[in-house]
Amino acid sequence: MKLVTYQSQRKTALGILLNDKVYNLNELSQRKGKTVLPDNMRDFLAGEQPLMETAMELSQWLSGGNADVDGLSVANVNLLAPVPNPTSCRDGYAFRQHVEAARRNRRVEMIPEFDQYPIFYFTNHNAIQGPGDIFCMPDHFEQLDFELEAAIVIGRKGINVKAKDADSYIAGYMIMNDMSARKLQMEEMKLNLGPAKGKDFSTVIGPYLVTPDELASFKTNAKNGHTGNNYNLKMTCKVNGIQVSEGNVGSMDWTFAEIIERCAYGVNILPGDVIGSGTVGTGCFLELNGTGLLNNPDYKPQWLKEGDTVEMEITGLGVLSNTIRKMDSDFSIFALKKM
Repeated sequence: MKLVTYQSQRKTALGILLNDKVYNLNELSQRKGKTVLPDNMRDFLAGEQPLMETAMELSQWLSGGNADVDGLSVANVNLLAPVPNPTSCRDGYAFRQHVEAARRNRRVEMIPEFDQYPIFYFTNHNAIQGPGDIFCMPDHFEQLDFELEAAIVIGRKGINVKAKDADSYIAGYMIMNDMSARKLQMEEMKLNLGPAKGKDFSTVIGPYLVTPDELASFKTNAKNGHTGNNYNLKMTCKVNGIQVSEGNVGSMDWTFAEIIERCAYGVNILPGDVIGSGTVGTGCFLELNGTGLLNNPDYKPQWLKEGDTVEMEITGLGVLSNTIRKMDSDFSIFALKKM
């Protein structure tokens, strides 16, 4: 099942996407005489498994071809972030290839702790965006970057969840673009506190939330010594129609189940929590530029600029497209830096 948050005639609603048509879940549930489903993703996820099962029944009813219901063409609605108001947003560090390449490009040894435990950080859950324009401040354009990732949303409340059980807490999967302003990020990281203004202005997810049953045929084994489901899903990123990145969800070293186990240690994970995988190998200009310069001193680094279109695609999860825009402001926090 593919779930979407969409806007039609200035009204925002929750729907099922099926055969390029969007069906309002709240209206479907009333028509079918089922438990009335909320009209927004946050309340829907808060209802946990009972509401998800009702939505699944409605999706199967639609798929059977006997439902006398006419959906809206997906071309005629505005798709928003499928989880527009997450309860929190974390981002992981799951792909060894990316970490290893980034450290090699800085001419430092691979950090051994990467192989010892999964790690994550919290980003701004109030800066979630979906398909469409991304508006950036002037300082963001100082080495503006994309990050190609997959993401999950939690569908059940839990604490001290073990990795062997953690996949059952996943409500669905999405594409994630963890936008990054690298000059801001690099300045802030010198203080060893973690990402701040270099990361908190835009995290893009979408175009829809795909439930795990739709990905069953892509399931593959976790890497040796790891626990949880993994999926053979090709990942690509194009900038202005030119492919710049390619990877696979199946190359995650730390699985989402293992990341959940870490997240849930001593605290509750909640329905609506979004967790990103971290950047896939070759999945950002920072890594690509570093590799290019390492191999060729005359390599010309590339960064995102105003008007660029970023198009990410993951097998089974759709295509997430965004265009970079500039906010109408000349305010700079770089200019506030004390010398």
